[in-house]
Amino acid sequence: MRGTGPKIWNAWKGKLLEDLFWKTWRYLCGEPYAGGILETHKIRALELLQDDPIPTGAHKQFWSELDTTYFLQNDPQEIAWHARQLYYRINTLVPVVKARAVPAGDGVHVMVYTSDQKDLFLRICKFFEHIDYSIVEAKIHTTKSGYALDSFLVLNPFKSAGQYRDVTRIVEHGLKQELEQQLPLKSPSQVRVSRHLKHFPITPEVGIEPDERGAYHVLSIVAGDQPELLSRVAQVLVGSDVRVHGAKVNTMGERAEDIFLITGKILNETKTLIKLEEEILSILQIPNKLTKIKSG
Repeated sequence: MRGTGPKIWNAWKGKLLEDLFWKTWRYLCGEPYAGGILETHKIRALELLQDDPIPTGAHKQFWSELDTTYFLQNDPQEIAWHARQLYYRINTLVPVVKARAVPAGDGVHVMVYTSDQKDLFLRICKFFEHIDYSIVEAKIHTTKSGYALDSFLVLNPFKSAGQYRDVTRIVEHGLKQELEQQLPLKSPSQVRVSRHLKHFPITPEVGIEPDERGAYHVLSIVAGDQPELLSRVAQVLVGSDVRVHGAKVNTMGERAEDIFLITGKILNETKTLIKLEEEILSILQIPNKLTKIKSG
């Protein structure tokens, strides 16, 4: 942390550290993790909803569509925000896209609610790459009725509070239009590697392992940062019928370290899993440089 420069530290990393502190504090105090956090998040979200009231009990039908994982992964502020925006749109026929500034003021939370589709994550990644915004976190959930409720944290899209309205307008209108039109997705353009990365290359690494509960596989990627990195990975996953359920995107200078929670039949057999690793690795390669796979 002492070696972290101002261009590398951001509000998202600060939030991760804060979350770690409070989760550790609760654990040391003897609070059961899942049950305690679940109830705490719901109670606090209800308190927040009282500040900006919605019809009495209106949240119940919306919450009944969501599983335990949703309430554990989202903090009370996000849960309350989602409820305000969606309690009367549970079965909406058009995509819902909402954006708001994060409390620290150097990023935007974006919520997407629409009928689930296998290329949804890819389309959202391509949209943000097109307008030059960086995704650092993604939470992907599917409701019991088959709707996708996806949340993204996008860093540094604006420099001052006065530009916030412009940012939300661009995101809300542009992304909604993108999801409604469902235009054919373009193939990724030719990668342009930075001069620094050409002289100081980072050997790409790709690993896929089952998570500790066996519910998902964890795809980990280390590579030199490059344009359209997320959408390139997402394109491969869509082509292999692999679904993304969450993502942590971390860029430190020229180095990208990304983690995805994924599911798919291809992951259940060693032969097809290794083939997927190799395919992802091939899109991360810098010409004439050695690469390696860290296979699970």
